Amino acid sequence: MTMLHDATELSVTEAAQRGVARLVADAEQGNDLVVTRRHRPVAAVVSIRRLEELEAAAADLRDLALVLARSVTDTGERVSLNDVLTAFGHTRESLAAMPDDE
Repeated sequence: MTMLHDATELSVTEAAQRGVARLVADAEQGNDLVVTRRHRPVAAVVSIRRLEELEAAAADLRDLALVLARSVTDTGERVSLNDVLTAFGHTRESLAAMPDDE
């Protein structure tokens, strides 16, 4: 599965013939490129803008997965912060006494 639906496919040989400067120029113009070896995708050349979009989409999907998992497994039981701290061997006071990492 690829997230680059409108990408231009080219072989490693074709990519080498185009050269890095032209590949980068294509990406800057918004043209996603998928480089293949033996007809299998092995690399992609995309603009930074597109990479940021893909990273944001991945982060959104992770957040959505966490929300869905929590909604499916939520029993309604809530635990106080003090109980959590106790489970990890701390109190509010012990946390306050810890030095700040600067």
